[in-house]
Amino acid sequence: MGPEPVDIEYETRRIAGPGGVELAVDVWALPRRAVPERPGFVLIHGLASNARLYDGVAARLVDAHHATATLDLRGHGRSDKPDDGYDYDTMCADVAAVLDILTGDLGQEAFGRPVVVGQSFGGNLVLELAARYPDRVSGVACIDGGTIDLGPRFSSWEELSEALAPPKIEGARYEELESRFFEWHPDWPEAGIRGSLANFEVRPDGTVAPWLTLDHHLKILRSMWESPATALYPKVKVPVLLLPVDSPGAPAAWSEAKREGTDQALVALEQAQVHWFSPAEHDVHAQHPDQVAEVLLGALGNLFT
Repeated sequence: MGPEPVDIEYETRRIAGPGGVELAVDVWALPRRAVPERPGFVLIHGLASNARLYDGVAARLVDAHHATATLDLRGHGRSDKPDDGYDYDTMCADVAAVLDILTGDLGQEAFGRPVVVGQSFGGNLVLELAARYPDRVSGVACIDGGTIDLGPRFSSWEELSEALAPPKIEGARYEELESRFFEWHPDWPEAGIRGSLANFEVRPDGTVAPWLTLDHHLKILRSMWESPATALYPKVKVPVLLLPVDSPGAPAAWSEAKREGTDQALVALEQAQVHWFSPAEHDVHAQHPDQVAEVLLGALGNLFT
């Protein structure tokens, strides 16, 4: 019971971050006898998400002979779920530890200095990573993230935490949730649906619970609230690819704030380009994996060198 993998091979490794917290990292297999093209890609999910939403993107990047890895952040998916460490300092150190292994034990010749891609909160996280560890990456790409500044949108932490608390899905039956996901996302490939379902633990009785607990969810939101992405722009010296999404039905104020934030980032970042997905859903990497991968590949030799 539970999500099935896409039809491509990967090896799941457990890599220790700060304090020995182990992260689940999927290292995708290149086609047999393929010569790796550099740089490789490391793909990071968003808040309350997991690595499996990138299955389709990873498959396309690997088809293009680029070493690719996806990972579950602490508290998410198959990774350890400690009580603390849900701040940018620790989570950036987690990702840096993964990069050390990918470009060390697994071979610098495969990954080189990778492009690190993050979605939503993961976009903000990879921007933090670029500011703190510029020597580890060729550049970063932010999928509907990297410009998120929650401060102007909410008058208080209490308002924010109430508005952005996760939906209450715990206790739903897996089969019912699966059916709903297919109904909600009729234009998604099956790999994207399976990836979304992997956000949840499936219990022996057939009910589900989010892998990310409410307490850990709120700790990450607090970090976002206290550390706006806009403060990072002068500190980021590596190339940044922004991939914002124009989502149908999104509140007008949020859509306008996203456009203003993207324009601000393009001016303030030292090297930046933008590619809008319109119309598309927030999880565009699950909805349109081939298109997302093509944009990433198209930035090689153009933005990422």
